[in-house]
Amino acid sequence: MSDLAAHYTRFRVADRLLLTGHSHQAWPDVALEGQIEAFDDAALEVDEKWGRAFAKADRLRAACGELLGDPGGDIALGQNTHELVVRFLSAIDITGRPRLITTDGEFHTLRRQLGRLAEEFVRIVRVPAEPADTLAERLASEVDDRTAAVLVSGVLFETSRIVPGLGAVASACERHGAELLVDAYHALGVVPFDIDGLADAWIVGGGYKYLQLGEGNCFLRLPAHAQQTRPVITGWFAEFDALADERDPTLVAYGPGATRFAGSTYDPTSHYRAARVLDFFAEQDLTPARLREISLHQRGVLASAFDDLGLADEVITRDRETPSGRFAGFLSLVSPRASEFQRALAERGVLTDSRGEHLRFGPAPYLRDDQLRSAIGALGEIAT
Repeated sequence: MSDLAAHYTRFRVADRLLLTGHSHQAWPDVALEGQIEAFDDAALEVDEKWGRAFAKADRLRAACGELLGDPGGDIALGQNTHELVVRFLSAIDITGRPRLITTDGEFHTLRRQLGRLAEEFVRIVRVPAEPADTLAERLASEVDDRTAAVLVSGVLFETSRIVPGLGAVASACERHGAELLVDAYHALGVVPFDIDGLADAWIVGGGYKYLQLGEGNCFLRLPAHAQQTRPVITGWFAEFDALADERDPTLVAYGPGATRFAGSTYDPTSHYRAARVLDFFAEQDLTPARLREISLHQRGVLASAFDDLGLADEVITRDRETPSGRFAGFLSLVSPRASEFQRALAERGVLTDSRGEHLRFGPAPYLRDDQLRSAIGALGEIAT
């Protein structure tokens, strides 16, 4: 994929060691075309631009459904996953069933919001995320008739471990009348998503990471029974198509399908950018299967280069016991000096990030193998 870098000149990917691909990948140059189109449509149509903007939103919804293996699925959009998770929480019975089950390895969106709820009236059960191979089984065993929902990631954001067997959690939720929310953010665009066994699950994610869509492109996939829900946190776009209809002023109405989880006025520029980038992925044949192939190769290059450094485990190490196919899109190294190493690497022009003791190297399809080896080589210089 060495020639792919030619499409990312504004981000200068050929000249920079951008190893933050699991957080913010570079945008292809054509992304700017989408942003300009958004401006031009606003200038041309002014307040009548929304028809054109909604068409871009529909393009994003369709792509999300395809990536989830649920073409035609019911998809709500949001500027970030937090607003969608909050609407989800407001739609389930956390007063009558004030028990939520999650893990201690969730991203800050869930960690912080659930932590705040725990300070009020909701009991939060945090199951240890490791070992990942048994996480689904352990989550399922915690579900009971007091549980409103289980909230878990399909890929753990600190370790890059794929969580297998989530269908067992879905089955436990179904038996007890609880909901299942799966965070697919660290999977889409790098691990083909398998919805088998998760038809009744809510799935949240976005395009800020591996899909190169940038900010403002998050989604919530609704299961069929969501048609009966009435989220308490609701915006006026949830009845956008019926604003002129006569309605009972004492009853809050909702639109059909995912419309009921809509917010309010938003900046549609992100959807224009997303639509253009999605077209670019199609033009370059960057399918989920191809992206997975590239990711496994690049992560293998990083892991092999790290092993060749021969660094002491007490300084920095990695998981060598788990098969590579059970990891997602980045290499997570473990060190008590992770944040120190991240800063030192940045001073050498190698952009990574750290989460606690985890130093994360995130490749992207536009990077060359020699760039990946150079980044690890820089780590060897500061860690010896």
